[in-house]
Amino acid sequence: MLAGALLTGVVYWLVREGLYSSINRAVITAVPAQRMQQLPDASQSLLTATALPTAALTSPGPSTGPDGMPSQGIAITRTVSDAAESAALDRLLTVSVIVLACYAVLSVALAWWAAGRVLRPIAVITDTARRLSAANLHKRIALDAPPGELKRLADTFDGMLGRMEQLVSAQQRFAANAAHELRTPLAVQRAAAEIGLAGDPSPERVDRIRSKLIEVADGSERIIEGLLLLAASDQGLQERRRVALDEVARETAAALASEAAERGVAVVVRSGPLTVEGDPVLLERLLHNLVANAVRHNLPEGGRVEVRTGPDGVMVTNTGPAVPPETVPLLFEPFRRSAARTHAPDEGVGLGLSIVDSIARAHGARATATANTRGGGLTVRVRFDGGVSGPASG
Repeated sequence: MLAGALLTGVVYWLVREGLYSSINRAVITAVPAQRMQQLPDASQSLLTATALPTAALTSPGPSTGPDGMPSQGIAITRTVSDAAESAALDRLLTVSVIVLACYAVLSVALAWWAAGRVLRPIAVITDTARRLSAANLHKRIALDAPPGELKRLADTFDGMLGRMEQLVSAQQRFAANAAHELRTPLAVQRAAAEIGLAGDPSPERVDRIRSKLIEVADGSERIIEGLLLLAASDQGLQERRRVALDEVARETAAALASEAAERGVAVVVRSGPLTVEGDPVLLERLLHNLVANAVRHNLPEGGRVEVRTGPDGVMVTNTGPAVPPETVPLLFEPFRRSAARTHAPDEGVGLGLSIVDSIARAHGARATATANTRGGGLTVRVRFDGGVSGPASG
């Protein structure tokens, strides 16, 4: 509406500036001076009375203008031009105002309709966001609209909801599994104390119950330690130092050599230079969990673990039972195991790869796993984007 009003004013001013001269030239061209002299006496007298100034009426004799036209003809031309200019400008202004008013009403209606059509997807997104809660994160906007900014916004919102649903589901599973894992040893401890020590137990029975309680307590301690380590790595890095992962890999393999020998597993380290910026304690735990998992989930006899470091990161490969490919991504979730739990004394708590994944993410790296097609087992890779070859310092 403002643009239309401005346009009307500009057009009116431009037309008014050049309209008189245009009409004047048109009148002179259409009605020459000679024809004006031939007008009937009544018409000439009327034009003279309304157009000529007093000086022209009283001046004796004929007079002419600069271009040779008689003064009476000049006055008639000026009167006709003024009248035509006034009528044209009035008509132009009237028509412009009427058209502007009509278009103002039409523009308001069209703007209302267009705004409602454009903002309707935003209203859908807003209503969906208001209805969301932890109980209905499965709902999506699924906006049915042509490609555009709002369509991409709705699709992005749906993708965010999908990621939130996965995170909430993972947290719920984590809480349920943690409660189960911690409740089981407590139940065992309570049963051992109530049943094993009932009556008048013998010293041998007391020793056996004590060993069982210590074993259960050690398992609970490992679970709590794993949960604390997982929480610490999720909170980010407290310090950053250059760490030579090739040296850490050799030290970890040496520390687990006795356990590997007891299980009949050979550990081979092929360490190329790899130095990364990170937390030395967390990185040592990452290597320890990778190698320990590879040793413990291996063949009973004649198994093999290969540890590689280099510019591509860390890779740990082991032999062992075949792992279904569809279950491999689930192994990075807390308390996930490739086999059902047997509550054996040396059985893990199901947090090894979860801690590896969390530490990797804290260092800007990515942990992936693939099932081996030959020999069974698993290959886990951790790629560090900031990894550099060379000796560590600090």
